[in-house]
Amino acid sequence: MLRHPAHILALGFGSGLSPIAPGTAGTLWAWLAYLALQNWFSSAQIGWLIAVSLPLGWWACTVTAKHMQVADPGSIVWDEIVAFWLILWLVMPVGFIGQLVAFALFRFFDAAKPGPVGWADQNFKGLNARGGFGIMFDDLVAAFCALLVIALWTFYR
Repeated sequence: MLRHPAHILALGFGSGLSPIAPGTAGTLWAWLAYLALQNWFSSAQIGWLIAVSLPLGWWACTVTAKHMQVADPGSIVWDEIVAFWLILWLVMPVGFIGQLVAFALFRFFDAAKPGPVGWADQNFKGLNARGGFGIMFDDLVAAFCALLVIALWTFYR
């Protein structure tokens, strides 16, 4: 992890090194980090952090996957982190139950990869910039799906 700065970011500051469910560990790290970030940054500043984290994550995921010689290593979790930050940024303020529902929905869409998430996961592979984009993109699609479910539930309740 410490051999290159991109690895630190892509591996979620070590959360992706969890031997059990690294994607879930990375998402949990994202949740805790977001709650901490709210204490120091405004919503607009967090939005800018997310915006900067997307291209930075693309680079870090590309470099790390290339160094690992694996198109989409499970230990790369920056994609989960940024995608879950985006979800929380858009749904907050909600209580613990709302955050837990957002977490569960995102993990479902990210792990099961139904419909558009599976399409995004399958169509952007490789050990180059396209592959790095794909690592990030399928999680953003999963975030969109989770947000869509939350929006529909909120609208129809």
